[in-house]
Amino acid sequence: MAARAFITGLAGLEVSANERAFLREAQPWGLIIFKRNVSTHAQVQAFARSFRDILGWEAPVLVDQEGGRVQRLGPPQWPVYPPGARYSAIYDREPAAGLAAARLAGRLIAADLHALGIDVDCLPIADVPVVDGDPVIGDRAYGSEPAKVAAIAGAIAHGLLAGGVLPVLKHLPGHGRATADSHARLPVVDTDRAILEASDFAAFRPLAQLPLGMTAHVVFSAIDPVAPATTSVTMVREVIRGFIGFQGLLMSDDVSMGALSGTIPERSRAALAAGCDVVLHCNGDLAEMTAVAGAAPMLSGAAAKRAEAALAARSAPQDFDVEAARKIFDETIAQRNKVS
Repeated sequence: MAARAFITGLAGLEVSANERAFLREAQPWGLIIFKRNVSTHAQVQAFARSFRDILGWEAPVLVDQEGGRVQRLGPPQWPVYPPGARYSAIYDREPAAGLAAARLAGRLIAADLHALGIDVDCLPIADVPVVDGDPVIGDRAYGSEPAKVAAIAGAIAHGLLAGGVLPVLKHLPGHGRATADSHARLPVVDTDRAILEASDFAAFRPLAQLPLGMTAHVVFSAIDPVAPATTSVTMVREVIRGFIGFQGLLMSDDVSMGALSGTIPERSRAALAAGCDVVLHCNGDLAEMTAVAGAAPMLSGAAAKRAEAALAARSAPQDFDVEAARKIFDETIAQRNKVS
């Protein structure tokens, strides 16, 4: 595997001639798929296969398929999944049922994705929201108690892995307390470190062995008053790798988001210098993609080892009756709706 330290998006339903030339030259580590890349089962399968054929190896293909507001594959081709708060509500009534529903959701999502050639889902979320936090996380979260959030996130990750899909833990070390949407501007959290370690960061610690993680474009002023976690050496070393203990492949959140400052190459280099293993760029703008590729080195050293370890965790799906499981899942969610 010879790959450059970035994950790219593409513009449309097919890989264009210009994009083919770019992929051959740039050799990204992976591809992330968005709604603009999705039409039918056959089209998505062909899209993923084309990407891999161009690179010449089974490069990872990622998607954000959480359920609720964040679901790139949806009706009428694919089922609707509930937001994370639904598993939290079931858990509050009966913890075992909540974990079973979350695990089943992960397994069913994996079945949808694996059939398309998508082998990485940017899920689970371990963000712990607070009352006055920005709603960008909101009902995507699994609750406001770190232990419960970690348990539900772990169940979803277990389901994904059983279905042959790698989970991505996000948003390290926590986006729930942010009072702004990092897609638009930079959130600054002015909370004491002790409180962060007992709440926001604590939810990620039981999940530190997951193979992939994604950073948060959030400043934690008690630890680094200037740089967001994505571009902060202190946050990556002391908190993400240190206190949380995450040792998997660390990717940035999308470097084209409004929270980050500087040019696209400057953002990319800053994320890599801070300790991110790969840079994520999502919008499919070829000029920006080229700029990211120019800033990203070939994967080597510890980053290459973590990338290899992550991909080594890919496995064939375990035996699973999708039809029967979906019936159970739908009944569980429907029962919760009646109680609500």
